[in-house]
Amino acid sequence: MVADDTDLIERIALALIRRRESIGTAESCTGGLIAAACTGLPGSSAWFERGVVSYSNEAKSELLGVPTALIAQHGAVSAEVAEQMARGLLARAPIDWALSVTGIAGPTGGSADKPVGTVWLALVRTGQPARVWREHFSGDRQQVRAQTVMAGLTALIEALEDAQDLDR
Repeated sequence: MVADDTDLIERIALALIRRRESIGTAESCTGGLIAAACTGLPGSSAWFERGVVSYSNEAKSELLGVPTALIAQHGAVSAEVAEQMARGLLARAPIDWALSVTGIAGPTGGSADKPVGTVWLALVRTGQPARVWREHFSGDRQQVRAQTVMAGLTALIEALEDAQDLDR
Protein backbone atom coordinates (compact mmCIF):
# COMPACT_ATOMS: atom_id res chain seq x y z
CA MET A 1 0.00 0.00 0.00
CA VAL A 2 0.98 3.58 -0.47
CA ALA A 3 1.99 5.20 2.81
CA ASP A 4 -0.93 6.54 4.85
CA ASP A 5 -3.70 5.31 2.56
CA THR A 6 -5.29 2.89 5.05
CA ASP A 7 -7.81 5.42 6.41
CA LEU A 8 -8.71 6.45 2.88
CA ILE A 9 -9.25 2.85 1.79
CA GLU A 10 -11.38 2.18 4.89
CA ARG A 11 -13.56 5.22 4.07
CA ILE A 12 -13.93 4.01 0.47
CA ALA A 13 -14.84 0.52 1.65
CA LEU A 14 -17.43 1.80 4.10
CA ALA A 15 -19.03 4.09 1.51
CA LEU A 16 -19.24 1.35 -1.13
CA ILE A 17 -20.56 -1.26 1.33
CA ARG A 18 -23.23 1.16 2.58
CA ARG A 19 -24.30 1.78 -1.01
CA ARG A 20 -24.07 -1.90 -1.96
CA GLU A 21 -21.81 -0.88 -4.82
CA SER A 22 -18.48 -2.06 -6.15
CA ILE A 23 -15.51 -0.73 -8.06
CA GLY A 24 -12.93 -1.91 -10.52
CA THR A 25 -9.70 -0.35 -11.73
CA ALA A 26 -8.10 -0.08 -15.16
CA GLU A 27 -4.46 0.83 -14.66
CA SER A 28 -1.54 1.51 -16.93
CA CYS A 29 1.31 3.50 -15.35
CA THR A 30 0.48 2.33 -11.82
CA GLY A 31 0.68 -1.34 -12.80
CA GLY A 32 -2.03 -2.43 -10.38
CA LEU A 33 -1.00 -0.35 -7.37
CA ILE A 34 -4.52 1.05 -6.92
CA ALA A 35 -5.99 -2.45 -6.95
CA ALA A 36 -3.27 -3.58 -4.52
CA ALA A 37 -4.07 -0.70 -2.17
CA CYS A 38 -7.76 -1.60 -2.25
CA THR A 39 -7.29 -5.32 -1.81
CA GLY A 40 -4.79 -4.82 1.01
CA LEU A 41 -7.79 -4.19 3.25
CA PRO A 42 -9.30 -7.39 4.67
CA GLY A 43 -12.82 -7.95 3.36
CA SER A 44 -12.23 -5.98 0.18
CA SER A 45 -14.03 -8.64 -1.86
CA ALA A 46 -17.27 -7.10 -0.59
CA TRP A 47 -16.66 -3.96 -2.66
CA PHE A 48 -13.64 -4.42 -4.96
CA GLU A 49 -14.50 -6.54 -7.99
CA ARG A 50 -11.45 -6.50 -10.26
CA GLY A 51 -8.39 -4.70 -11.48
CA VAL A 52 -7.07 -4.74 -15.02
CA VAL A 53 -3.48 -3.82 -15.76
CA SER A 54 -3.44 -2.63 -19.36
CA TYR A 55 0.12 -1.45 -19.70
CA SER A 56 0.45 -1.86 -23.46
CA ASN A 57 -1.69 -0.25 -26.12
CA GLU A 58 -2.71 -3.73 -27.25
CA ALA A 59 -3.94 -4.56 -23.74
CA LYS A 60 -5.95 -1.34 -23.62
CA SER A 61 -7.67 -2.38 -26.85
CA GLU A 62 -8.07 -6.10 -26.16
CA LEU A 63 -9.07 -5.98 -22.49
CA LEU A 64 -10.90 -2.64 -22.29
CA GLY A 65 -12.11 -2.03 -25.83
CA VAL A 66 -10.13 1.17 -26.36
CA PRO A 67 -10.20 1.70 -30.14
CA THR A 68 -6.73 1.56 -31.69
CA ALA A 69 -7.68 4.60 -33.78
CA LEU A 70 -8.35 6.57 -30.57
CA ILE A 71 -4.91 5.67 -29.24
CA ALA A 72 -3.32 6.57 -32.58
CA GLN A 73 -5.12 9.91 -32.69
CA HIS A 74 -4.67 11.08 -29.09
CA GLY A 75 -1.91 8.89 -27.67
CA ALA A 76 -2.20 6.39 -24.84
CA VAL A 77 -1.68 9.18 -22.31
CA SER A 78 -4.76 11.29 -23.01
CA ALA A 79 -8.15 12.23 -21.63
CA GLU A 80 -9.86 10.25 -24.36
CA VAL A 81 -8.00 7.03 -23.63
CA ALA A 82 -8.36 7.38 -19.85
CA GLU A 83 -12.12 7.81 -20.22
CA GLN A 84 -12.44 4.90 -22.64
CA MET A 85 -10.42 2.67 -20.31
CA ALA A 86 -12.88 3.37 -17.48
CA ARG A 87 -15.95 3.05 -19.71
CA GLY A 88 -14.59 -0.16 -21.22
CA LEU A 89 -14.12 -1.71 -17.79
CA LEU A 90 -17.56 -0.55 -16.69
CA ALA A 91 -19.08 -2.23 -19.76
CA ARG A 92 -17.23 -5.51 -19.13
CA ALA A 93 -17.52 -5.95 -15.37
CA PRO A 94 -20.36 -6.16 -12.85
CA ILE A 95 -19.31 -2.91 -11.15
CA ASP A 96 -20.85 0.46 -10.35
CA TRP A 97 -17.67 2.54 -10.48
CA ALA A 98 -14.54 2.38 -12.65
CA LEU A 99 -11.29 4.24 -12.01
CA SER A 100 -8.63 4.37 -14.71
CA VAL A 101 -5.14 5.83 -14.95
CA THR A 102 -2.71 6.26 -17.82
CA GLY A 103 0.46 8.26 -17.67
CA ILE A 104 4.20 8.64 -17.95
CA ALA A 105 5.90 7.65 -14.70
CA GLY A 106 9.43 8.00 -16.08
CA PRO A 107 12.27 8.30 -15.97
CA THR A 108 11.98 8.15 -19.78
CA GLY A 109 9.08 8.36 -22.19
CA GLY A 110 8.16 12.00 -21.76
CA SER A 111 7.94 14.66 -24.45
CA ALA A 112 7.48 18.42 -24.62
CA ASP A 113 3.70 17.95 -24.83
CA LYS A 114 3.56 15.15 -22.28
CA PRO A 115 6.47 15.38 -19.85
CA VAL A 116 7.33 12.70 -17.31
CA GLY A 117 4.80 12.97 -14.50
CA THR A 118 1.82 13.60 -16.81
CA VAL A 119 -1.08 11.38 -15.77
CA TRP A 120 -4.70 11.25 -16.95
CA LEU A 121 -7.30 9.77 -14.62
CA ALA A 122 -10.96 8.96 -15.21
CA LEU A 123 -13.69 8.04 -12.77
CA VAL A 124 -17.02 6.81 -14.08
CA ARG A 125 -20.15 5.75 -12.23
CA THR A 126 -22.79 3.72 -14.07
CA GLY A 127 -25.21 6.03 -15.83
CA GLN A 128 -23.25 9.19 -14.96
CA PRO A 129 -20.90 11.47 -16.89
CA ALA A 130 -17.21 10.70 -16.52
CA ARG A 131 -14.87 12.84 -14.48
CA VAL A 132 -11.61 13.02 -16.42
CA TRP A 133 -8.64 15.07 -15.29
CA ARG A 134 -4.92 15.55 -15.80
CA GLU A 135 -2.25 15.72 -13.14
CA HIS A 136 1.41 16.71 -13.38
CA PHE A 137 3.40 14.97 -10.67
CA SER A 138 7.06 15.46 -9.81
CA GLY A 139 9.62 13.09 -8.42
CA ASP A 140 11.01 9.76 -9.46
CA ARG A 141 9.02 6.86 -10.93
CA GLN A 142 7.89 5.52 -7.55
CA GLN A 143 6.82 8.98 -6.39
CA VAL A 144 4.81 9.63 -9.56
CA ARG A 145 3.08 6.27 -9.20
CA ALA A 146 2.36 6.80 -5.48
CA GLN A 147 0.95 10.27 -6.15
CA THR A 148 -1.23 8.82 -8.91
CA VAL A 149 -2.65 6.20 -6.53
CA MET A 150 -3.46 8.86 -3.94
CA ALA A 151 -5.03 11.17 -6.54
CA GLY A 152 -7.27 8.38 -7.80
CA LEU A 153 -8.31 7.20 -4.36
CA THR A 154 -8.92 10.76 -3.15
CA ALA A 155 -11.12 11.51 -6.15
CA LEU A 156 -13.02 8.27 -5.55
CA ILE A 157 -13.84 9.02 -1.90
CA GLU A 158 -14.85 12.57 -2.81
CA ALA A 159 -17.17 11.25 -5.52
CA LEU A 160 -18.62 8.61 -3.20
CA GLU A 161 -19.28 11.17 -0.49
CA ASP A 162 -20.79 13.62 -3.01
CA ALA A 163 -22.98 10.85 -4.47
CA GLN A 164 -24.06 9.86 -0.96
CA ASP A 165 -25.18 13.43 -0.30
CA LEU A 166 -27.08 13.51 -3.60
CA ASP A 167 -28.76 10.15 -2.96
CA ARG A 168 -30.23 11.20 0.38
